[in-house]
Amino acid sequence: MKENKVLFMSQAAMIAAIYVVLCIVFAPISYGAVQARIAEALTILPYFTPAAIPGLFIGCIISNILGGSILIDVIFGSLATLIGAIGTYLLRKKSRFLAPLPPILANTLIVPFVLRYGYGEPLPIPFLMGTVGIGELAACGAMGLVLLTVLSKYKKFIFRTA
Repeated sequence: MKENKVLFMSQAAMIAAIYVVLCIVFAPISYGAVQARIAEALTILPYFTPAAIPGLFIGCIISNILGGSILIDVIFGSLATLIGAIGTYLLRKKSRFLAPLPPILANTLIVPFVLRYGYGEPLPIPFLMGTVGIGELAACGAMGLVLLTVLSKYKKFIFRTA
């Protein structure tokens, strides 16, 4: 039983670390009104393991803090990622093609309000939904599904349970 907890925490920590590194390395496109956060491709990981849920949430919190985000962004941007990760986990048995949908929707609906009311972005909310949505489609939809396809071939080695 203790092995399961250690494995869960280790997987969550590794996912959080990878999320942070991807955000920092790709910082110019990870933050702002027009963004394509490459790290969001990882939001398909709850399809394989529930450890990805806290890992993605913590990784998003840390990367938002390190990226200089304001408190409302740290809170609500990270909650959008948490909601998306939980949604992906809940849809994991339906279809692999649905895995990126919850993070795309959660971020498209939440992040534009953070940009508008937290950062004072003058662009209209529907436009911001479009820009965030396009970035999420690219990261979660396109890159996430490619990642899901590749990881599916190796899931028994990568996401084993104790």
